[in-house]
Amino acid sequence: MAISDVKEYAHLTEADVEALGAEFDAIRRDIESSRGQRDAQYIRNVIRLQRALEISGRAVLFVSFLPPAWLAGVALLGTAKIIENMEIGHNVMHGQWDWMNDPEVHSSSWEWDNTGPSKHWKQTHNYLHHKYTNVLGMDDDIGYGLLRVTRDQRWKPFNIGNPAYNLLLQLFFEYGVAVQHLELGKVGRYKPGSPQRAEFEVKRNEVLLKVGKQAGKDYVLFPLLTGPAFFSTLTANIAANIVRNVWTNAVIFCGHFPDGAEKFTKADIDGESRGQWYLRQMLGSANISGGPVTHFMTGNLSHQIEHHLFPDLPSNRYRDIAVRVRALAEKYDLPYTTGALPVQYFKAWRTILKLSLPNKYLRATADDAPETASERKFGGDAYPTVDPVTGRRRGLRSALAKGRLPRRLAGSLASRRPS
Repeated sequence: MAISDVKEYAHLTEADVEALGAEFDAIRRDIESSRGQRDAQYIRNVIRLQRALEISGRAVLFVSFLPPAWLAGVALLGTAKIIENMEIGHNVMHGQWDWMNDPEVHSSSWEWDNTGPSKHWKQTHNYLHHKYTNVLGMDDDIGYGLLRVTRDQRWKPFNIGNPAYNLLLQLFFEYGVAVQHLELGKVGRYKPGSPQRAEFEVKRNEVLLKVGKQAGKDYVLFPLLTGPAFFSTLTANIAANIVRNVWTNAVIFCGHFPDGAEKFTKADIDGESRGQWYLRQMLGSANISGGPVTHFMTGNLSHQIEHHLFPDLPSNRYRDIAVRVRALAEKYDLPYTTGALPVQYFKAWRTILKLSLPNKYLRATADDAPETASERKFGGDAYPTVDPVTGRRRGLRSALAKGRLPRRLAGSLASRRPS
């Protein structure tokens, strides 16, 4: 089943983990001490760009009955919504720009262009997901209470619909975000008049109010403003929201569900040190490779590993942080999971398709599968060693690479190494 001892799985000693944590702390201090005008100008420029794109898209839709204008409006508005949700809203709400003391970009005041209330998102995402990243039973983002994404989740007949559920979640992702905080699966256990029921009703009303505001803006007010283009503008707004939903879903799934994004048990976080927390974030996340446009349009969540290590540091710094994180991965022989978006997305979808079936129809075990692993896959041989020829550490990354070789070849190579 999932990892229950992150140190053992990572082939690190207690001293190694604490040394790694100290090096991550040093990265944090360096970035915090160097934040300044360049970073502040970056987020202000992004906000100006986003607003220009949205205004342009809204303006073009006044003639949305013309097919080229409809397509242009969807492209402009969809891009604006992606940037607002990912590079601005998500990162602002993480407190990445709180150090500026600017109320316009402060986590306490930002309300994003999404059906989920920002204060709900900050609880389910900033606190639960980032504190308990990929911990089974603690992190609701593991399948969002809907999908089976690890063999540690018991198979139920409901899971046969995994592919269909994920397709619906993609198309209407903002609504999935909106209801996540409501924990609808628990509602049936709340007695009428109980504090839990009253709290749920308050949250439900907050979601309904936010959904109503978003629907009124996108599907009533702005279409009405375009007069005779009402219906074409309405369909363009629906399409722009779907574009945003599908892209956001894809980016998030690429960061959390491809091969190499590990899962953990509650036992692993008992008495967890800061170094162990850093290590869990690193092993539980996956990056997307690409250029500046890819990084920007993902809200820099293409650097998901760096984001989980330092969720409240400015996103425009993740590219520089990544250089140092890669160096630490090399030093401690840890995997640095990354890949092109199509590859990572394919792997996430492959997991979703596979796990719609019971484990008995799957090849690997719950301790040694592409999407599910534990320290037990190493059979107790999970200690760091030093290559006698090169003097380099041999740890988790080397062990995983060895495990991917055909068994006969791996045994042959091992027999040739000096003892």
